[in-house]
Amino acid sequence: MSKNNRTKTKEPIYLDNASSSPIDIDVINEMLPFLTGYYGNPSSLHALGRKSAIAVSKARVRISKLIGSKSNEIYFTSGGTESNNLALIGCARLINNIRPTCKRILISKIEHDSIIETVKFIEKDLEFDIDYVPIKKDGLIDLDIFSEMVSPKTSLISIMLANNEIGTIQPIRALVEIAKSKNNSTIFHSDAVQAVGKIPINVTDLKIDVMTVSSHKINGPKGIGALFIKQGIHIKPIIFGGGQEMNLRSGTENVSAIVGFGKACEIWNEKLETVQTKIKELQRYMIDRIIKEIPGSVLNGSMENRISNNVNFSFAGINGEDILIKLDEHGIEASTGSACSSNKKQKASHVLKSLGLTYDQVSGSIRFSIGHQNTQEELKFVVDTLKNLIKEFRKLNGVGFI
Repeated sequence: MSKNNRTKTKEPIYLDNASSSPIDIDVINEMLPFLTGYYGNPSSLHALGRKSAIAVSKARVRISKLIGSKSNEIYFTSGGTESNNLALIGCARLINNIRPTCKRILISKIEHDSIIETVKFIEKDLEFDIDYVPIKKDGLIDLDIFSEMVSPKTSLISIMLANNEIGTIQPIRALVEIAKSKNNSTIFHSDAVQAVGKIPINVTDLKIDVMTVSSHKINGPKGIGALFIKQGIHIKPIIFGGGQEMNLRSGTENVSAIVGFGKACEIWNEKLETVQTKIKELQRYMIDRIIKEIPGSVLNGSMENRISNNVNFSFAGINGEDILIKLDEHGIEASTGSACSSNKKQKASHVLKSLGLTYDQVSGSIRFSIGHQNTQEELKFVVDTLKNLIKEFRKLNGVGFI
């Protein structure tokens, strides 16, 4: 195999930021007081409790500014998965109460597992009908097909803003307008976990009703997320207890993580355009070199409608997991797709299969997701190493390319 190893003393080149990103030092510094001295429960009336309550409110404002909402439309959860569960199950229970004859949900075929598995539960336990919108080869939803699938009985729609595996950005505003023209009471939810911090987002402009966001994808702490819920939509809780989060999500607030999440949002609100321009240049460099220098490489997803940090390729004649193992030995950390499920046994990506890719193309895929900490020098090493490894694997497998 290639001898292009990095020395063991060097830090790994981390290109799995879509799975989880390194926490920002300014975020850590903002969190520290709430891990040490400011340990009061936000529900307590004493000084330390009030200090925590004020910090939670401040974080709510910071998050709302990043997505263009009101601060009282932000509800904290334990992360993207819980937010998606709360959004869909909470909306389904609301619909059961107010529109029991309109129990039809529409989602795309490339949603995150936390959406797909949740609607399966709703279908079985709450007796909803589920429709799955197909996607085109570039990963985008066809507006005409979507329009045909939306009916007056469609009461809930969930379409992710940016896909976690291929980075495709869906035309959410156009989809919302189509849906509302068929049934203005339809609730439109969007999983924006991968989009926040990558593209400008304004929930008012998008016209969505409910939106999921998460902290650890934008250099904040793990274990904290939020749900935007448009004022006037009263979804039902799925966790019961002391009535925290405006009676929607009970449980003592994770104050330090909430503070960190708020700080991460403030940082990205200030630097989004500048940093994403840099990341976009790195993405273009990496994509151009791979296409030019590695035969049999196919970019998965749209190039034009793609978040700036996502690079997902299928490489003919290789197995993605084999390449990942060798890349890791060279100090390069990437993935084959979503890392938000159990790794006991890797399953074929439902996202890539929805693009119409063959089994070999799906199994030969690798996702690199760039962060603001990455450099062109690092990406040069990555592409050089990747090129050598694929050449050697193809030789071993008896696969030839000119």
